[in-house]
Amino acid sequence: MNLHEYQSKFRFEEFGIPVPHGKVAETPEQARLIAAEIGGPVVVKAQVLTGGRGKAGGVKLARSPEEAEQHARAILGMAIRGKIVRKVLVDPAARIKQEIYLGITNDRAARKPVLICSAEGGMDIEEVNRTKPGAIIREHIDPLLGLRGYQINALALGIELPYALWRPFGKIATGLYKCYVDSDATLCEINPLIITENDELMAVDGKMSIDDNALFRHPDLAALRDTSAEPPEEIQAREAGLSYVKLDGQIGCMVNGAGLAMATMDMTSLYGEADGIGPANFLDIGGGADAETVAAALRIILADPNVKVILLNIFGGITRADEVARGVIAAFTEHPTDIPKVIRLVGTNEDQGRALLQAAALPNMSTAMTLADAARMAVAAVKGA
Repeated sequence: MNLHEYQSKFRFEEFGIPVPHGKVAETPEQARLIAAEIGGPVVVKAQVLTGGRGKAGGVKLARSPEEAEQHARAILGMAIRGKIVRKVLVDPAARIKQEIYLGITNDRAARKPVLICSAEGGMDIEEVNRTKPGAIIREHIDPLLGLRGYQINALALGIELPYALWRPFGKIATGLYKCYVDSDATLCEINPLIITENDELMAVDGKMSIDDNALFRHPDLAALRDTSAEPPEEIQAREAGLSYVKLDGQIGCMVNGAGLAMATMDMTSLYGEADGIGPANFLDIGGGADAETVAAALRIILADPNVKVILLNIFGGITRADEVARGVIAAFTEHPTDIPKVIRLVGTNEDQGRALLQAAALPNMSTAMTLADAARMAVAAVKGA
C-alpha cells in the first residue's frame, strides 16, 4: 500500500523528522485559505500515487493566496499518468541550498534493509543509478543490530555533507529507519531532503510503501489507503482475500499459488507474444481456497471487458480440485457466459473435479493436462474470438 506525500510526511514527523507544516486542500478555495494562513510563498503540489508530478505541471509555486487558488484550480482534476488529482498539498515554500536523496528499502538479495543516500537529490534515484552510480552511497543494516552511528557517518562523509549538519542528519536517518521498521514498510523515501539557506535539514517530499501483509498490525495506516486510483477489481479482490493485479491482456487467469500464477502468465505471454496476446491479470486464489473463493475470483475475471478467454490452472495440493470445480460451476451458473474456458485440474481429487465439470456441461469449455497445452489452447481461443 502506497501513501500520498502528505501522509508520508505526517508519518515522518511522528518520528522526529522535520517537515514543512502544510495542509491538504480539496478545493481551490481551501488552497487559498491555507496559503493565507501560512503567509508568504507556498508550493501547491498534486497528491497522486505516481511520479512525474513536476513535469506534468502538478507542482507550482504561488506567491499569494490568490495565486495558490489559481494553481489549485488548474491542478485539481488534472490527470497525471492516468491518475486524477483530487487533493493538493499546500506547503510553505523553502529556500533550497542543496538537495539530498535519503531512503530505506528492502534488498532482497542481501536479505537486509539498505539505507541509500545521494547528493543528487530531487531526481529519480533509478536515473541517478543509471547515469551516476558512483553518486549513490549504500549501507546495509543488520536487523538484529539496527542502524549504527558509523553507518550514518559513512553516508554523511560519502555525500560530503557539511560537518555541522552531521548530528541533525543522524537524527533524521535514525528516525527514518525507526519509521520504516515500526510501519512494516518496504520503502521510506525522502526526495529531496534539503539544506535550506539557514543551513537546516528538512524533508520537503516523502514516499512510503507499506507491506500489505502487515496491515492487520496497523489499522491506523490501513485507514489511509486511497482506493480512488485503484481498479475496482483490485478492491473487490482484496475484500475477498485474493491476490489480484489487473493487466492489459485478453486471457483471464485464475491460479492457486503465486509461483504457478507467474508461470501461467509467462506461458501465455510466450505463446501469444507474436500476436499481442497475453494475460489479463495476475490472480492467486491461495493454497486453501474453497468453492466460494473460486466463485468470487471468477466473478472478478468476468467483470473485465478485455477478457476473451478464461484460463484456470489449478494444482490440487491443499486446494482440492473438486472444491475448485464446484466454485467454477457456481460462478458460471450465477454469471452465464459464452467466453471460451480452458481448465487444467491436476492433483488432489482431480478425477472428481473433472467429473463434476463434465457433468455440468459448461459451454465452450475445454480441458488440458499440461500447462503448455493450456496456454496454447487459451491463445488459440483468443485468436478465434
